Amino acid sequence: MLNQRQQFKDLLADQEPIFAPLCLDALSSRIVADCGFGAGYVSGGALGYANAVSEALLTLSELADTTRHITLRSDLPVIVDGGVGFGDPVHVARTIWEIEATGAVAIEIEDQVAPKRVSHHRGIEHLISKAEMVQKIEHAVAARSDPGFQIIARTGAVKNETFDDAVDRGNAYRKAGADIIMLMPQTDDEWERAPAVIDAPLAAITSLDARTADEWKALGWQLIIDPFTAQVVAVDAVRNAYRQFQMTGKTGLSTKKIFETYRQLPQLAGLDRLFEIEDQTTEKKDA
Repeated sequence: MLNQRQQFKDLLADQEPIFAPLCLDALSSRIVADCGFGAGYVSGGALGYANAVSEALLTLSELADTTRHITLRSDLPVIVDGGVGFGDPVHVARTIWEIEATGAVAIEIEDQVAPKRVSHHRGIEHLISKAEMVQKIEHAVAARSDPGFQIIARTGAVKNETFDDAVDRGNAYRKAGADIIMLMPQTDDEWERAPAVIDAPLAAITSLDARTADEWKALGWQLIIDPFTAQVVAVDAVRNAYRQFQMTGKTGLSTKKIFETYRQLPQLAGLDRLFEIEDQTTEKKDA
């Protein structure tokens, strides 16, 4: 995990944008790594959808367990969406202990009320005060045992207050010890201004297709997190195939292609080492 954290910090220092797509299990994380991405993201929203509940109803244990499955079987640096930290500064401290222990490289904490509300999914957000969030960040920083474990402070103030309020909050969160600031500008001007007025590496949460790497670099944004694309692509593909089957008796997919990909799963999942152990320790019977 220390190597992963150093790898992530080195990537941030390179000034090249880091793209972090969604990964909710070890297999998807290994695919993200195999495709050359610098990090992956365990999204609270996506994990909630996967469990058919709201992100607001997830438990710390569920989030930590998901992350452990990923870090156990993947070398990909993993960023975890810690939501509101599961409560006040005391709860945030416990959240940091648990998520840091999973081997993740970073956690994101946001300035919405605790407990988080389901209506967040409808775009209705309620923010805590800047002072309350500063306290949560200060205690998050104090709770980590490895300074290489990055604290990402997210503010929803652009939409719910003003861009200037978001800048003020972002700088206050940075002063409180946050390593990276996340905000969601709403205009091209705000996207351009943010790196000049917030004294911290910046993280965006958006689609991979929103801008190219060169465009992000020119704007001065370091971390681009996409919590949407993988889940949307998977939902569309599965739903379309199953609906097609119910209407026509065929999924419309190539059986040859399905089995080609299926035969790749052992390698993608990293079963080669398990095969080696079995070959060395299991008695072989003559055919």
